[in-house]
Amino acid sequence: MGMNGGTSNLSRLLADSAILNRGTEDELHCYGYQEDKVKKFFFLFLVVVTFGLILLLLYWKPELECYLKKSKCALYKADTVLLEDHFQQKYVCPIKTFNLEEELSEFSDAYNRDESSPENQTDVDDVANLTVQQPDPIICYFDFQHVRYIWSKQLKTYTRLLDLSANTKCGEFHEKYKGLSVLQQAHRRVVYGENSIEVEVKSYWRLLIEEVLNPFYIFQIASIILWSLDSYYYYAACIFLISCISMGVSLYETKRQMITLHNMVSTAATSVMVVREDGTYDNVPVTDLVPGDVIVIPSHGCTMTCDAVLMAGTCIVNESMLTGESVPITKTPLHQCEDEEIYSAEQHKRHTLFSGTKVIQTRYYGQYKVLAVVIRTGFSTAKGELVRAILFPKPLGFKFYQDAMRFIMFLAVVAFFGMCYSIAQYIRLKASPERIILRVLDIITIIVPPALPAAMTVGTVYAQNRLKKKQIYCISPPRINFCGRLNLLCFDKTGTLTEDGLDLGKVIPVKDKSFRHGITDPSQMERGEFLVGMATCHSLTIIDGEISGDPMDVIMFNATKWTLEEPGRDTSKFDTIMPTVVRPATKDTFMPDEDLGDATQYEVGIVRQFTFSSSLKRMSVITRTLGKSNMEVYCKGAVETVCQLCKQDTVPEDIDHVLHQYAVQGFRVIGLACRSLDPKITWHQAQRLSRDKVECDMTFLGLIVMQNKLKRETKPVIKTLLAANLRCVMITGDMITTAICVARNCGMVGTRDRVVIVEAHKPENNEQARIEWELSDMNVDSSPDTSDFDNEETPFLTSSLYDKFSTDFKGYKYYAAKQVTARVPIDEVQTHLAITGKSFAVIEKYFPHLLPRICVQGTIFARMLPDQKCQLIQKQQELGYIVGMCGDGANDCEALKAAHAGISLSEAEASVAAPFTSRVNHIECVVTLIREGRGALVTSFGCFKYMALYSFIQFISVMILYTYGVNLGDMQFLYIDLVITTTIAVLMGYTQSYERLSVRRPEGSLVKASNILSILLQVFCAALFQTAALIYLKSQAWYVEVEPEGGETMKSWESTVIFIASSFQYIVVAFVFSKGPPFRKPIYTNIPYLTSLLLLTAFSACLVMVPWKPFMEFFTLMRLDEKPVIFRGLLLTIVAAHFVVAVMVEYFVTDNQTMKSCMKRCVRCVRPKKSASAYKKIGLELLTADWPPVGQVTYAPTVCDSLDTTSIMLDNIPLADSINR
Repeated sequence: MGMNGGTSNLSRLLADSAILNRGTEDELHCYGYQEDKVKKFFFLFLVVVTFGLILLLLYWKPELECYLKKSKCALYKADTVLLEDHFQQKYVCPIKTFNLEEELSEFSDAYNRDESSPENQTDVDDVANLTVQQPDPIICYFDFQHVRYIWSKQLKTYTRLLDLSANTKCGEFHEKYKGLSVLQQAHRRVVYGENSIEVEVKSYWRLLIEEVLNPFYIFQIASIILWSLDSYYYYAACIFLISCISMGVSLYETKRQMITLHNMVSTAATSVMVVREDGTYDNVPVTDLVPGDVIVIPSHGCTMTCDAVLMAGTCIVNESMLTGESVPITKTPLHQCEDEEIYSAEQHKRHTLFSGTKVIQTRYYGQYKVLAVVIRTGFSTAKGELVRAILFPKPLGFKFYQDAMRFIMFLAVVAFFGMCYSIAQYIRLKASPERIILRVLDIITIIVPPALPAAMTVGTVYAQNRLKKKQIYCISPPRINFCGRLNLLCFDKTGTLTEDGLDLGKVIPVKDKSFRHGITDPSQMERGEFLVGMATCHSLTIIDGEISGDPMDVIMFNATKWTLEEPGRDTSKFDTIMPTVVRPATKDTFMPDEDLGDATQYEVGIVRQFTFSSSLKRMSVITRTLGKSNMEVYCKGAVETVCQLCKQDTVPEDIDHVLHQYAVQGFRVIGLACRSLDPKITWHQAQRLSRDKVECDMTFLGLIVMQNKLKRETKPVIKTLLAANLRCVMITGDMITTAICVARNCGMVGTRDRVVIVEAHKPENNEQARIEWELSDMNVDSSPDTSDFDNEETPFLTSSLYDKFSTDFKGYKYYAAKQVTARVPIDEVQTHLAITGKSFAVIEKYFPHLLPRICVQGTIFARMLPDQKCQLIQKQQELGYIVGMCGDGANDCEALKAAHAGISLSEAEASVAAPFTSRVNHIECVVTLIREGRGALVTSFGCFKYMALYSFIQFISVMILYTYGVNLGDMQFLYIDLVITTTIAVLMGYTQSYERLSVRRPEGSLVKASNILSILLQVFCAALFQTAALIYLKSQAWYVEVEPEGGETMKSWESTVIFIASSFQYIVVAFVFSKGPPFRKPIYTNIPYLTSLLLLTAFSACLVMVPWKPFMEFFTLMRLDEKPVIFRGLLLTIVAAHFVVAVMVEYFVTDNQTMKSCMKRCVRCVRPKKSASAYKKIGLELLTADWPPVGQVTYAPTVCDSLDTTSIMLDNIPLADSINR
């Protein structure tokens, strides 16, 4: 065993590669490289031979440095590592070292903690020998995207530097971390670095160098040099000037965005008080904080610069910077009773102060200070991770950009053939070698337009500005194009589809195990456990004289008409300091009617809070009534959760029926319970009680019924999206019955549709895991929130857009709102699946083959935890959906960042919670984003196609002229490239998005048959009519072919006619590709663009019909005024004919549905049909299958069955591979 273990360790040590962060989304393949003297010498030789150009190649592709200058080696010997992520992107990181000379044991546990074993500690010798055969305590590490990786002697590889948020027991925070000495802090700072999240704002000089080295500008510089050598001085000078202006604008925008992001994430440099090892206090800069420091939170509040676990006192925190949720949150200390738990930032977030959040105020007891232990610093914090996601975004993988690069490669191939043709022609004309080289290289600058990348982003820039005017802010502009391709929209419920605030419907107390009559005004109840529970079971606080906290808690507390008092001098009457006191405010209930000892008034102190947890679905408090000898526990939360904590002889037998009746009407129902504690339990003991020991054996008190109304905009928006053939899904943490009701009320589920509840159970009592398929019996007519938006004016976008939202006619529903053009059959009954997070987890584990079908047919996902929301979106993306997620930002951060387009409804102008932040607090922003996304995407397509045609038209012109040994003049090129093309490219994207949503989405690929056919036909038309103009010229009796002088001339009849014909062609194709509805407004709404097209057309026409001599000389044209008017008139006729043919080709051929169908069939004959998205295949199978099996039970496959189902893939999903009974 020992020999095998030693062999294994040796093989790991000698390995030249390793996988870092295995199994996570940050997984990296790491390869070791070290300097190779032979390769380095050969590399220097290449630098000399290529005149340094290879250095430019290394700047663009840094990984080439490893291949050209270094050789592979074992990781422990490497001086450089090559990293490759799962997107096949490669990065080079140099290995660095630092020395640790003393006190190594003080921090060895922090950076050498074994993820799989929290108890595993590393001794001093291990730390001192982290590197092989090195007597000095030298630690090797590298930094990648602000994350540090350190060599681990145990694992024989590099591993991510861990902090106190990983595998630390909760009890350790109390036992081990009492403060660090100055030396300990200094040592840890060497390992962890400074505690700062700085977005570097580069200097203009550095930005200039980086911009100049961009391939786009390198190509521009090479082109300018080429044009200068070819005597195109004016053209080269103008392009140089334009490039400088473009570069200046780019530098300014880049700098401005850097400053904006820097200001958004940076925190002013301040000092913070820390507790030292000997119990003394010391002020240090916040940048010096390290994991393990104990900091003092100031009473006046502060902005957190690190992640820290609260150990003493409470804090009121605003986390809008991270989550977009502006509701203050109460943070409570992590108690020692949780010592056996492993700390988790997500699970214990109610005890964690996150970097970037603002502590509004603190609450402490007596002379004690509010203390917190630093667990993460810098970019390792929650805020740092979000900022890293902005700085280093994952590749979007948008097909449009991939196809654009393929098309550029195709243009390069065309340029190659053009170069061959040019060489042949100039050799025929006996041109000089210098002239041949210049002409051949000039072909590249013509066929591959250097302005193409910039032109493709014009539509996105305009769309981003329009979104900003509508209070929708974007921190990731490339995602705007994704919005144009969305086909699945996920919505949170509370605060997104429904109002944030709740209206208290009634309370239903329980007595003698039966429900009493509902009470609409709780303040009229006689004072008792139910009323006290409503007044105390919350996490409210007073900020600036107003009660603040969770909206539901505020509504519930205000309904009692009690008062809330923060800690004050008179709280000593409770024998100890109390955080919060509540008391009745009415005269009738102010004086006690029960024996409270020496107390003269009725007051209840909140001794301790167990804050609300999404995973536990409940919160509770320990209270003490003034004058009473014992404490009470009050708990509220999800009814099914609270009932499980209660003694069953206190829970009414008909609770499921009563709960169902209210849930199906859309009410939100909360359960309330209480328990009396032993009088012997003191205040200090209450602070150490574990939650599970407190929340048990409770008495069920009753139900709190709250009404959650739909936002006025919700129903029209959902109807608009559904009518536009966009699938809508609800993902909520609320009860499934309530979610179903809201889904019906908002139109997500049709009134005639059926809902099947999917309830999955884990294996228990020797039974297999099973799924029960139950038909929901909900009826939307029973809902109190059935206000029909169909028959009233709605302020959805503009009131003038609505006449009547929908009317029924001959079995079809016609949506008359101008937001959408659709025709949807209403006779067909659809089936929707509803599932809870608990069942989702069971199905994911025991029925993975059914999960794709549930994702495709599921509409309501209830009781979903935050991480389950993220998992669901990722599953949908795996099925081929392009997913948008809209939420309030609080519990939806993970899902918002996972979606292709995450939209946070927040009052903050910008937050790092999601790519998009809408200050308009309703889902109308979703429609706006889709419209702008579609408009931007179509604009990008139009600009790309125009730039492609511009290149081809000029390529055709030059090829024709090279045949005769002539070329276009300097000013002719300048007029075409600068005046015509630049003006068109800039203004084409100014057209606004269309006000309607079409059922059809814009295409996402440039290589679609219709797009390729459109470009090819337009190129053919351009070549045809240029050739026609040339033939017409040669048919004139006065025409004499010019003899090239010195191999080439600029002024000739061939160049004059081709210049005139091509000038109009650039304008024609610009008009043709400027399509309007259904994705953009008509071209006449873009006044600057239309005006520029008309002016360019008029000027070009004047050059032909009114040929003014100075213009002829300026543009190096032959004297057209000396030729017959009929010649010039027929030349314009040829141009007009091209316009008519181009329009007919684009609108009646390539856009014709019949033609598109024919092209698809032809493509299928040439190449196999491309595999459809998985969700489409599953959807087609479900249409013809009797699924789901309503009223039946599906059992998990047995061992034998599972062997057969392990090979099930999404491409071939059988519909009857489970056992239904």
